[in-house]
Amino acid sequence: MSARPLILVVSPGDETYRGYCLEQVAVAYDVVLLTGVEPSWEKPFIVDHAVVDLSDPAALLAGGRALAERHDLAGVVTWDEWNLVPTARLARALGLASPSAEVVRACRNKSVARTLFARHGVPSAASMKARTLLEAGLATMTLGYPAVIKPAAFAGSIGVIRVDRPEELPAAFAYAAEGASHSREDTGVLVEEYLDGPEFSVECVTHRGETTAVAVTRKHLGPAPYFAETGHTVDASDPLLAQIAPAAAAAVKALGITDGVQHVELRLVDGRPRLIEVNARIGGDMIGHLVHLATGIDLPKAAADVACGQAPDLTPTRSGAAGIRMLYPDTSGILTARHINQPFAAHTSWLRQVQWIREIGEQLLLPPDGDLFTARAGFYIVTGRTTAEVTERLNTAADEITVTTRADR
Repeated sequence: MSARPLILVVSPGDETYRGYCLEQVAVAYDVVLLTGVEPSWEKPFIVDHAVVDLSDPAALLAGGRALAERHDLAGVVTWDEWNLVPTARLARALGLASPSAEVVRACRNKSVARTLFARHGVPSAASMKARTLLEAGLATMTLGYPAVIKPAAFAGSIGVIRVDRPEELPAAFAYAAEGASHSREDTGVLVEEYLDGPEFSVECVTHRGETTAVAVTRKHLGPAPYFAETGHTVDASDPLLAQIAPAAAAAVKALGITDGVQHVELRLVDGRPRLIEVNARIGGDMIGHLVHLATGIDLPKAAADVACGQAPDLTPTRSGAAGIRMLYPDTSGILTARHINQPFAAHTSWLRQVQWIREIGEQLLLPPDGDLFTARAGFYIVTGRTTAEVTERLNTAADEITVTTRADR
């Protein structure tokens, strides 16, 4: 029998974006898995598993209980946005450390989060809920233009759109309502004040009520009116961390989070932080991996440690920078070419990864017809000493990569 602690991971996600999380947790823990499909790539990192319908809360709870009967679990963790609430319920049912389902639901529901931010004096965006187009129009009369229309409880920038003029509102409301319709928790739509300034996220770890901001991520967005994320950079020496970490920690506290890893999104407006949302999980788009490359801090292991009631080691062991850029086509259509200059890739040590996620012949759909799941052909990751060097290298690599589509007739 292994002497290592056992942790239950719920919904490990796909290998492309979340494989590093499971791999890093498995370095220190024996892992049992609760998953929706029979494990494949996960097998080297797990000691047991159960397959359940993850969209069925009762089935997820039963599957977790069955694994708990077979193993002496020290904790439960997930980095899957869609399963945060049922995972919290499962952990509580098993008597293991976890935020309450109510706390996690508040993170998921932007309307509830805005209310808590206001109550605790955390600067955010003015926000009003709109059940109909008429209510959305009335909200813009109060909030003004430009405004942001978004699902109340979703993620991945799906259904989020900026509106600059009243005549754009009907189509924008329909776009946001379509995204909101897929939420398990709240199918409502929010109309919010547009925060005009650069966007960042703060990667935080909270243990027993104390929040440590370990890195700041500079986010890069595609063209308006959509908020598609096109890339991210992390710099261990970023001076912004000290400036915006207090606002991130205040937002975490306002939501009642006492333990876990958080991905806190905000914008700087006139040099001051204004909160967008708090995600009660490791950031997506490989952000946790960028943090590891830039600082040496292991966010997946920290998430596992906290879930098992252990103090995480957040000591930086590196001081560099890393960046990711998503590969989008210029126009929607059938993917006809995707390649990188092989001699360049073979002789460029700072190009750490090129990952294709779509095959030739597949359709790529940009917003408004698609979203991040349908639009991206792949991504690449580079490292460097500073943000400036990483940005230069991202641009250099972009010239060596081709993504081509043709119109789908």
